[in-house]
Amino acid sequence: MFDELSDAFSRLPAPPREVVIATAVVALLAVLLRPAWRVMRNFVTIAHEGGHALAAVLSGRRLSGIRLHSDTSGLTLSKGRPNGLGMVVTGLAGYITPSLLGLGAAAVLGAGRITVLLWLLLLLLAAMLIMIRNVYGVVSVVAAGAIIFGVSWFGSPQVQGAFAYAFSWFMLLGGVRAVFELQQSRFRRQAPNSDADQIGRLTRVPAIIFVAFFVIVSLASLAFGTRLMLGPVSDLISG
Repeated sequence: MFDELSDAFSRLPAPPREVVIATAVVALLAVLLRPAWRVMRNFVTIAHEGGHALAAVLSGRRLSGIRLHSDTSGLTLSKGRPNGLGMVVTGLAGYITPSLLGLGAAAVLGAGRITVLLWLLLLLLAAMLIMIRNVYGVVSVVAAGAIIFGVSWFGSPQVQGAFAYAFSWFMLLGGVRAVFELQQSRFRRQAPNSDADQIGRLTRVPAIIFVAFFVIVSLASLAFGTRLMLGPVSDLISG
């Protein structure tokens, strides 16, 4: 047991650049191919609702519960003032959390702490599981945790590295797609109660401003995350 804990906090070498690029391609396919995205989007939703939940707690609201649905939508309920800064912060957090999670993962990977990243993800999922209030949500979070635990405990350093990089790429790319899907739904008038529209009504600021904020954060996270995992573009070209 002690050896496993020691290994978890030891620095692991980054996978070869070819492997990192391959994981990026796999993640991109998971985001672009509709059948794969229908399944994989559940993981983006977990991050999205987790972001709402964390923001609610940090802003002083009382978290009531989280629900995850089979259509990859979700709902996070909290108690507190129906308006004000806490509600705005909570609403803003959802769409940017997958991208920021991917960026944070890329930073941890850059430090060579691959197993630490996987264990941190497990802790976050465990904390979220306590607040899940429906069966599908429990199954989704437990399944995600089981996959990560299996890789972290039984996977070789090479397998852990490939999985961790694929996770980071997927969150970065999936975060971008989720934001563009949001605006597509708004354009078709299919999402009158989206996060952006709810914040717009609270602040009396046009909802498109908040969509633009989501876009900027997701694209900036993708750009910085790519640099962290692949290095400068000049290095990639010369390599």
